Amino acid sequence: MSLTLKDEMKNDHELIKLFQKGDKDAYDRLVRRYLQNTFGFFYTITGDRMVAEDLAQDVFLKLFKTLRNFRFQSAFSTYLYRINLNTANSWFTRNKWKNLLHLDQILNQQKKDTSVAKEWLNKELWDAISQLPKKQRSVVVMRVAEDLPYKQISTITGMSENTAKVNFHHALQTLKEVLNND
Repeated sequence: MSLTLKDEMKNDHELIKLFQKGDKDAYDRLVRRYLQNTFGFFYTITGDRMVAEDLAQDVFLKLFKTLRNFRFQSAFSTYLYRINLNTANSWFTRNKWKNLLHLDQILNQQKKDTSVAKEWLNKELWDAISQLPKKQRSVVVMRVAEDLPYKQISTITGMSENTAKVNFHHALQTLKEVLNND
């Protein structure tokens, strides 16, 4: 089936409505629209292409199962980001021991620096982030990995903008203490 420009220009809510009526191509268009960002989010966190692909696949599988119940009370991107964040938190929780072994491979995708010191700092930083309480970890991941503003973080998490700032501040204090002690 050939997609027309008009089909590709449909907004997210229109595509979701089509999917809810049984149009699987509408879901495919949503996946194509958001796959790269979702993969990039997980790659930044994990530093491993295969893990990032698996996590992105998990997100879109969850999305396929839950999208029929989407209530159009928020932007689809916010809804998807919540799934990404929940998936990342589950991954952190499930793989804490693996993080200790593999986070040394993480390099910030946007600011690659091949120096050993920078690579070690990334390992230490992500290891410390993985140990933060869930709310703090979520805010830090959104600020550091995605560079999201507090307003958007508050929308995604359901916490106030000020609470997001406080969580970020407390997380930074904890991270400074952990990194300075090591």
